[in-house]
Amino acid sequence: MREMVLHAASEEHDGMDVDLRTGWTAQQVRDAERPLLDAGEPLMAVAAAGLAREARRVLEARGARAGRVLVLVGTGSNGGDALYAAAELARAGSPVVVARLGRRAHEPALRAVERAGARVLPPDAIAGAIAAEAARAALVLDGILGTGARGGLRSPARQVVARLLEQGGPRGAVVAVDLPSGVDPDTGAVAGPSLRADATVTFGAVKAGLLRPPGRSRAGRLVLVDIGLGPHLAAPAVRAR
Repeated sequence: MREMVLHAASEEHDGMDVDLRTGWTAQQVRDAERPLLDAGEPLMAVAAAGLAREARRVLEARGARAGRVLVLVGTGSNGGDALYAAAELARAGSPVVVARLGRRAHEPALRAVERAGARVLPPDAIAGAIAAEAARAALVLDGILGTGARGGLRSPARQVVARLLEQGGPRGAVVAVDLPSGVDPDTGAVAGPSLRADATVTFGAVKAGLLRPPGRSRAGRLVLVDIGLGPHLAAPAVRAR
């Protein structure tokens, strides 16, 4: 399994051309995932492994190979992707802190990151405490919202991100999981506070909102992790110039 970065116009993938300036809607991606999920394919494990590889590259590029990592997670599956990736980073020696910003978290992934040695903040951790962790982190994984979310961040995530922006953003790099939280996956619209990513690791297909303004300017460098959706994808929704 390999990653593709949005610099070249296209890459060869499983016998088909994958145009990295071509985007699909969230529904198209879900439809393409369905036959693979029904067949029991471990899509989350593959996505998380790709995310962890890119996170390690970002840390190494900053001279912080085992640097401190803050993981911001919501209730959806991209929070699970972030937690499983964070477990890999913790096992590789990075101090990992997890901030849960929803009513619940992906429980198997949360147990995995705890077993790997991560410190999980209490669910009622205040925005100031999370902002203090962000100020010490070499890397922040933004796994709050995924492709199923609309309308921007809600409490308490909204207050946390607003606090981070008030202090000038995280000190370290920000890697968004699938798309920056608060960016609409289809239109690229940004509702309310949203962290600007240095890199966005997206899974299976580039989301249309990552190619449309203002979402494109929030996404940073795009990295596409192949999870096997190619043969199941419908006609693309957008082609960027």
